Amino acid sequence: MAKISSMNYYSFEYPFLILLLIPILYCLYRCKEHMKPKFFVHLHFLSAKKNFLKLEWIVKILVFISLCAAIASPIIIDKINPLNRHGKDIVLAMDASGSMNSSGFDYEDEVSQGQRLSRFDISKIIAADFIKKRISDNLGVVLYGDFAFIASPVTYEKEIVVQMLEYLTQGMAGQNTAIGEALAMSVRAFKHSKAKTKIIILLSDGEHNSGEISPKDALKTVRDAGIKVYTIGMGNKGEADEALLREIAEQSKGEFFAATSAKELQKIYEQIDDLESSKIKSREFIQKEYYYHIFLLLACGLLLFLLYRELRR
Repeated sequence: MAKISSMNYYSFEYPFLILLLIPILYCLYRCKEHMKPKFFVHLHFLSAKKNFLKLEWIVKILVFISLCAAIASPIIIDKINPLNRHGKDIVLAMDASGSMNSSGFDYEDEVSQGQRLSRFDISKIIAADFIKKRISDNLGVVLYGDFAFIASPVTYEKEIVVQMLEYLTQGMAGQNTAIGEALAMSVRAFKHSKAKTKIIILLSDGEHNSGEISPKDALKTVRDAGIKVYTIGMGNKGEADEALLREIAEQSKGEFFAATSAKELQKIYEQIDDLESSKIKSREFIQKEYYYHIFLLLACGLLLFLLYRELRR
């Protein structure tokens, strides 16, 4: 797995505001305070000691330096350049038909941890874990039933994709199974992809029985786009259309898998996790952390110190 190049450095968001220090420091040096005695000619003997005046002047300088630094907005920039990042663009086409509402798929309690979860809930948990592990990949999600729609576009922001999965529910795309629509919509999800390797992971636990696009026509679109499809037949033997899923995988130079339990489904995703990688072109990502509040607190603390010394005088 290739590493993502990252570089951190310190800067100011508005560095030109540091120039305010020039007139301020000049004024502090030239515009000195002068206390003129009116009734006592030797009033200067009662003034503060010379070392305190020097300390007071230094503290004032530090106050203005802190304020100017705060206004200039100091930041730490985390610059990530994923131009040389290796990976794949992957779309998960997830079945949300009526049959995915059945339970009992995780009879070994590998995923559900004592809860009564449907096949769809289990597939979401395993898919979320798969997405988190794809450090160098872009991922998207297509949900299908009677029709298919892009639930999440292909993106590098995998945390957002995982959060989006939590909002998907069984039946929100209908109760039937439109495998042709799922393939066609998955191809559309790669519209802006620049990866050499594009992969669809199609999961289904039923037979194609809905949609206006046939799997044959959709498969032609998949082959023309050079996309590899890995198909997963989920459920007991005979529930999924293994012949169709196997044909889709073979015609697209992918592979067919059968999962009769949650544990097997996890292992299948682990096998797919070992796919080949290719370069992905994407924009440079910059993250900024602001630290102006530290200099504001420092200036306030120094001002309180000056006020305390003044009251003691």
